[in-house]
Amino acid sequence: MRSKALTRLLESIKIQTLSPESILVIDSSTNDETKDLIKSLGLDIIDYYQVDDAHRGLTKQRNYGVSKVPVSCDIVCFLDDDTILDPTFFEKLLSTYQLYPEALGVGGYITNEVTWNIADGSHSSSKFYYEGWMREEPFRFRVRTRLGLHPDRPPCYLPTFSHGRSVSFLPPSGRIYEVEHFMGGVASYRREVFEKIQFSSYFDGYGLYEDADFCFRLATLGKLYVHTDARLEHHHEVSGRPNMYRYGKMVLRNGWYIWKVRYPHPKPKATIKWHLTALVLMSLTFMGVFTSNKKKQALQEGMGRLMGWCSLFFNKPKVRL
Repeated sequence: MRSKALTRLLESIKIQTLSPESILVIDSSTNDETKDLIKSLGLDIIDYYQVDDAHRGLTKQRNYGVSKVPVSCDIVCFLDDDTILDPTFFEKLLSTYQLYPEALGVGGYITNEVTWNIADGSHSSSKFYYEGWMREEPFRFRVRTRLGLHPDRPPCYLPTFSHGRSVSFLPPSGRIYEVEHFMGGVASYRREVFEKIQFSSYFDGYGLYEDADFCFRLATLGKLYVHTDARLEHHHEVSGRPNMYRYGKMVLRNGWYIWKVRYPHPKPKATIKWHLTALVLMSLTFMGVFTSNKKKQALQEGMGRLMGWCSLFFNKPKVRL
């Protein structure tokens, strides 16, 4: 249901320095707008599939799409429809597999969501510093640092008590970083990995954190990387996203799920810190009722987080490894 966003993505694919062999559009729309758009573009390399209820949902659609990938393709790339690629995106992404033949997956790098600068030699608690670069430190991390709940692992590695730093905390240095997780909407994998694992059906519909789940399971089989020169923009499309109450509930339940995938048997201290961090982040969400201009959404998300957290004590998700 996001044909306009998809148009921008496909236009950016047209001007790539390295074109894909095949483009698969796996559409769960309940109307024909996207189907009609595809026809109007006249791109011969696009194969369009409109799925029914049995295959509707992010992880189901990805697994369905994998089953349609031509056997001649060695690398499978997944792109959210609300992304716009830099012209060298595919060229940089695939070069990583040549430089690191052991790589099973490579993630791209979003450029329009965070502003980075070269570190100026000073040190401020309002900044996050990494490898000679600096960016604004989000308020939630500053609060966590004061409470002794800051991440105990680098960006793109899950802390022992979860709640870590994402790809957006890697600087735009042009470097290739070894990681253990990256974003699913700007991801690529060797085709062979899908002979061993698939995207989990636990993540229905919107599928929050399904990418981390897949990466953690894949990282037990080989190495993963992020190429910060494989660049693109992400323009958040509002349509197709869950309401804030459901989103808040998913943050807690799905967040607990991926933590247990990565650390099936956490130590008691890590368990306590997981819950404390969840409560701190929940409190900050509720603060938005008084401090943000989206008071209703903050309340809905906060209530969702609260219900998601409470549900863990009597109805934990069943983890599928």
